[in-house]
Amino acid sequence: MSYTVGRVAGFAGVTVRTLHHYDDIGLLTPSERSHAGHRRYNDADLDRLQQILFYRELGFPLDEVAVLLDDPEADPRAHLRRQHELLTARIEKLRKMAAAVENAMEARKMGINLTPEEKFEVFGDKDPEQYAEEAEERWGGTEAYAESQRRAATYTKEDWKRVQAEVDDWQERYTALIAAGVQPADEAAMELAEEHRRHIGKWYFEVPYEMHRCFGEMYVADERFKAYYDSMRPGLAEHLRDAILANAERHTS
Repeated sequence: MSYTVGRVAGFAGVTVRTLHHYDDIGLLTPSERSHAGHRRYNDADLDRLQQILFYRELGFPLDEVAVLLDDPEADPRAHLRRQHELLTARIEKLRKMAAAVENAMEARKMGINLTPEEKFEVFGDKDPEQYAEEAEERWGGTEAYAESQRRAATYTKEDWKRVQAEVDDWQERYTALIAAGVQPADEAAMELAEEHRRHIGKWYFEVPYEMHRCFGEMYVADERFKAYYDSMRPGLAEHLRDAILANAERHTS
């Protein structure tokens, strides 16, 4: 049995334009054509489309998806096992991403220009294209959005892994710092606050100290940010806020 491009788009929840694009770049070429030259997809094509959408959901760029699927030594079961492992590992990050989108909206109300990519785009997704469209609709005219989009467009999967590794390492060190009784105004705490600011500047957009102060206040004022940081260790949100304020003061006074 074969299916029209319109039916396949309906099955998969994608647009006909997307399927045409996949065909144009050789990622998903339908196995058949009608007498009139219209695309017709068979069950094997649908299986490949499912694999493509799994990898896209995981944030893989199209060119990398093509390489993975066209590997002559890979078998379909290996793809499914790999995708299952990746999806399982991302469950927690999906929850964080949902919170990050809400936090970005709240940040905007407070005059801070953030985008969902700024965190955990990456980092997590639900649907990265959907978040990108929402971010563009809300904040597409801001310089911070344009800069973060420009940078993110150049990042590879390995870049995103490095971003997340830096975040994980910072969280571990900050948690240990609090456990050791280090106060927010101590040198070690201010250095980690400065590292927090530079991380955003390194990967997304520059964060002046005044903006970083606003971030710190938001981490305490917004229940969702506070819950995120306090989930690492109770009281971390307020500790980080105070460290950010102390660090900004020493650099701007």
